[in-house]
Amino acid sequence: MIDLNADLGENAPDRVVSDDDAMLAVVTSANVSCGAHAGTPDGIRATLRAAARRGVVVGAHPGYEDRAGFGRRPVEIGAAALQESIERQLHDLQALADGAAIRYVKPHGTLYNAAASDPVRAAAVAAAVRAVDSRLVVLGLPASALLAAAARAGLATATEAFADRGYLPSGALAPRGEAGALLHDPDVVAQRVLRLARDGEIEAVDGTVIRVRPASVCVHGDSQGAVAMATAVRALLEREGIAIAPFVGRP
Repeated sequence: MIDLNADLGENAPDRVVSDDDAMLAVVTSANVSCGAHAGTPDGIRATLRAAARRGVVVGAHPGYEDRAGFGRRPVEIGAAALQESIERQLHDLQALADGAAIRYVKPHGTLYNAAASDPVRAAAVAAAVRAVDSRLVVLGLPASALLAAAARAGLATATEAFADRGYLPSGALAPRGEAGALLHDPDVVAQRVLRLARDGEIEAVDGTVIRVRPASVCVHGDSQGAVAMATAVRALLEREGIAIAPFVGRP
């Protein structure tokens, strides 16, 4: 059994980056922007409501407060200020959800990568999640500083892999802009996810085989051809008899 997730709620009238309705017809979990790196209150609320109609589990997707850079640039910020920012973003999303459940947290973009490797930032994110709602599950890379910090904070954790991103041999994501960092071919991506779900393996950009058993697999909503990739992934998994269901709430 595996979950499919996508980063959504990131559209604005002057910057439409994803087809949220189409992605919500395919994925089982939605990482919804909290508004700091992208999105608008009205757009985020619409995505939350659409997810509820589809029965898609919702997670919070906080990031650096860097709308110009879409949360994908390094930001100099202290641990206390970062914790405060994440807490504020989680509260903002809860308010927009109108009482609907937010079940997990997955940081966005450069914050995700920083928290995966930097124990200080990881601890700040974990502290923020615990302060807002200790029932929230933290979703992140296997063996990352983020999941370690979350576990130390007494939070439940879940591991994630990426369908449309290249990996370094270390298991970290290849930096955007480097060769092999972004994938767009639906068939290639679908085969990668099938191998992940069936064999617990994914190839790094240099051919190294990385062992990982993810609870959830991400297809970025703003990736080129995102809907086609997500659709191909789901179709292949279903043909191969692999169950697709939200990772939250599993025993």
